[in-house]
Amino acid sequence: MIELFTANTPNGKKISIMLEEIGYEYKVNSIDLNKGEQFNPDFKKISPFSKIPVIKDLESNEIIFESGAILIYLAEKSGKYLNSKNRNIVTQWLMAQMGYVGPILGQHHQFHHYNAGKSKFGEERYFRISRSIYKDLNYRLSNSKYLAGNDYSIADIATWPWIARHDWHDIGLKNHASLCRWYEEIANRSAVKRGYDYLNKGEKIPMP
Repeated sequence: MIELFTANTPNGKKISIMLEEIGYEYKVNSIDLNKGEQFNPDFKKISPFSKIPVIKDLESNEIIFESGAILIYLAEKSGKYLNSKNRNIVTQWLMAQMGYVGPILGQHHQFHHYNAGKSKFGEERYFRISRSIYKDLNYRLSNSKYLAGNDYSIADIATWPWIARHDWHDIGLKNHASLCRWYEEIANRSAVKRGYDYLNKGEKIPMP
C-alpha cells in the first residue's frame, strides 16, 4: 500500500497515473494548496520544500518526495517503465521534464493563465519558450514512438500531465502532429484515465 500526498496538478497526477499503471493499491491524502496546507508543519516533515507530491510506502515505511524521484522509486519497486536497457535515455528525458518542461510550462501558467496582464515581459518570455518546448517535443516524437524510444516509460508519465494542460497554453496541440499523436495515445490508456481522475469526480482528459 502506498500513501499518496498530492494535489490536482500535473506533478501530482504523474504519481496517481504511475500508481494506476503499475496496479498498486494506494490511499490519497489531498493537500489543499489554496489553503496553504503544504506549509503545515506535519507536511513539511515529509516534504522539506513544502511541495507535493510525496509518497509513503507502508510496506517499507520509506518516504519519498520530488515527483521524479517517486517515479524512479516506483519503477524500480514494480520493475515497470524503467529497465537497464533504456535507463540512461529514460532518465535523460525524465530530467528534461523535471528541470525544463515542467518549470517553464508552470511559469507560462502563472503569467498567461493565472495572472494575465500583470507582466508583458513574463507573458511573452514564457509563451515563447513554451512554444519552443512544443516544437522540440514534436520533433523528438516525429522520430520516436515515445520520448525515450519504442517503449512507454516514466519519462512519458512525467511529461504527459503537463501537456494535458494544452488548453491553457494557447499554442495549438493539433498544430504539432507527432506530439498530438503521442498525447492522444497516452490519453486513451485506461490507467491514465483512472490516474487523471484520481479523486473519482468524473474529471475528463482534455482532448485536442
